[in-house]
Amino acid sequence: MKNKTLLILVVFMFSSIVSFGTASGGQIVTDEAKAWAKQALEKERSLRSVTGPNTVAVLYFFNRTGQPDLDPLQKGITIMLITDLSKVRSLVVVERIRLQALLEEMKLGVSGLVEDNAVPRVGKTLGAHWLVGGNILTGQPGILDIKSSVLDVPTTQITGETGVQGILEDLLRLEKDLVSGIIKYLRIEPTPEEEMELRKPITINVKALFEFSRCIDLSDRKNYQEAIKSCEYALRHDPNFSLAREALNELRDMSAGKSVELLNSIRGRTSLNNQLTPQEPVKRLVTPQVVTTIENTRPPLPEPSPSPLPRPTPSPQPGR
Repeated sequence: MKNKTLLILVVFMFSSIVSFGTASGGQIVTDEAKAWAKQALEKERSLRSVTGPNTVAVLYFFNRTGQPDLDPLQKGITIMLITDLSKVRSLVVVERIRLQALLEEMKLGVSGLVEDNAVPRVGKTLGAHWLVGGNILTGQPGILDIKSSVLDVPTTQITGETGVQGILEDLLRLEKDLVSGIIKYLRIEPTPEEEMELRKPITINVKALFEFSRCIDLSDRKNYQEAIKSCEYALRHDPNFSLAREALNELRDMSAGKSVELLNSIRGRTSLNNQLTPQEPVKRLVTPQVVTTIENTRPPLPEPSPSPLPRPTPSPQPGR
């Protein structure tokens, strides 16, 4: 009877991990994800690792090129891999927002995850049997060299390494080659239908991918307004980019929720006759006509640059 009760408990614990950990949980870190991360770390020492044999988490790729402009791709490549691996039904893929929430709770960034050698701990806390990670390097001038490895979390052993090389404009194709090598080391054989799905890119435009990656990075940094702009830019390059549309809707809903919360907070500090309290002698100077004028004169959204990377600042001319 005790063994049966223990088995039920373990199954329940694992099912709760998987149900929260699948890759379809949205693009923007939520309060629910943050609460899970906090609880997971509080129970880290008291609970043993519970993993599924085909549970995989994809870590952020570390930008070692020395080019900060490529930093958004640290998360962009990860999202592409998560999206593709989720198409293989025999795999359970941990969602990115869960990884991000855990790194925030552990006070780790992309570089901290590498420098502190915290990868096995992260994998155990995420409930993953496999961890996929890697580096973005530079080879020949203008060539990206992307390396990836697969870690078996219970044994802490690297089971395989793969890599691709090419120019930035070929990143969508390079990721497909990368995911093929990763699946090989995960010891998974995709079905013919899954192979067809794996050939489909998440977007048809590299510029859209880069802006979406920037959007996710900005949202993780709590810079939601700039994140919205980047997602809007991504959709202008590829209107059918579903992940960018999903992230944009989440960001807009979040912004709307914060606006309502702020309004309710302001109302809570006013008197019942809707007059401001003596402690807040604020004059109501903005009329509906002024608001209309502001809206009509607001400049349109600027055109995105022709390159996914920011334009370099021109050097000052001599003598100036």
